[in-house]
Amino acid sequence: MDMKLLIIGTGGVGTSVAKIIKRAGKEGEWAQKVVLSDYNVARAEAVAKDIGDPRFVPEKIDARSADSIKEVVKKHGITWVLNTVEPEFNENIFDTCYELGIGYMDCAMTLSKRHPEKPFELAHIKLGDYQFERHEAWKNKGIMALVGSGVEPGMADVFAAYAQKHLFDEIDEINVRDGDNYDIPGYEGVAFGFSVWTTIEECLNPPHIWEKGKGWFTTENFSEPEIFSFPGGIGDVEVINVEHEEVMLVPRVIDCNRVTFKYGVPREMRQLLLNLRDVGMAEAEKKIKVGDSEIAPRDFLVKVVPDPQEVSKNMVGKGCAGTWVTGTKDGKRRSVYLYQIADNQECIEKYGTNSVVAQTAVSPTIMLELIAKDIWHLEGVHGPESFDPDPYIERLAKYEFPAGMEEKDSEYAEMLHQKALLAVK
Repeated sequence: MDMKLLIIGTGGVGTSVAKIIKRAGKEGEWAQKVVLSDYNVARAEAVAKDIGDPRFVPEKIDARSADSIKEVVKKHGITWVLNTVEPEFNENIFDTCYELGIGYMDCAMTLSKRHPEKPFELAHIKLGDYQFERHEAWKNKGIMALVGSGVEPGMADVFAAYAQKHLFDEIDEINVRDGDNYDIPGYEGVAFGFSVWTTIEECLNPPHIWEKGKGWFTTENFSEPEIFSFPGGIGDVEVINVEHEEVMLVPRVIDCNRVTFKYGVPREMRQLLLNLRDVGMAEAEKKIKVGDSEIAPRDFLVKVVPDPQEVSKNMVGKGCAGTWVTGTKDGKRRSVYLYQIADNQECIEKYGTNSVVAQTAVSPTIMLELIAKDIWHLEGVHGPESFDPDPYIERLAKYEFPAGMEEKDSEYAEMLHQKALLAVK
């Protein structure tokens, strides 16, 4: 089917999705119309003008207002909504799509709420709980919501599904690992490379871990540091536990014993985030009065911190997103890292956005194509691990973001090595 797509939010990810669709040429014609919307309509207009294709139309939308969304959806006959704004708006956009009976996709799921008494031990309201509680209602209405469709979550979940389908007989652990070697020559201080609001949210919330027999539980911020060796010349990076959707998504569908998410947050960034929390500047809900206006401290930070898109224009290096899976194959222990690497300067040249944002954007673009062509279809609320991973993996290369696979040391790797030696003889 031809898809009439509404992108809510033309920041870095929304802009990248539009440019990736355009860059695909005839392969991107599954998108019959793409409405680029933003509260700051001038930004949407600038992106539409830069793309220069009549399929791409700018509109103003207030993501807080259901009526604002409904007006644009009805005006353009929208069939699917891609939500690329901060997750604080998710519930309204998600519920509005349900009311309208149209498809919904986001890159980050509805927000968590920490346990009131033991926040760093017990899970409470988890990422995406709001959405999954409404699965049956969406299913009964015959419509689909695909949640957590970015790179992490999103691509990482598809890698987990691919590992289950092709690489393992039994899975022990699924561990998402993200690291980079980014550097900004001549830049002094700590730089945000992605959404300031979202970075604070995910880094300062209690990280979740899932274990079979125990379920979900939480740990201290930045817990369990480990050194993970990333491919592509990135090398060893210290990674730590951070709250992330994969831990909530993967064990719902894939049989395994443990799921974690660890990310390479530099030590100076960790300290800055903890300092912001300690002085109340990370607060997202409580508002403070400034003159005649009220603003949340975190929203104030978003306004004054250097724009990640601008800062990252001079950033050099690569970012690696991937899923490290361990288990058994043919009776032998196996350990595999499935990954995607993006070079920052290459992404800026192609899409005008940094590699973190471009990596995030390519995944929902592929998923939207699969939905538009009815290759991926499940009614209700689902994460990416619920679908056949093969057509997605095939399209990564087509969209210029090819995946890689690294066989780590294991009994299975040794067997493959011995087979290779025998083949040479």
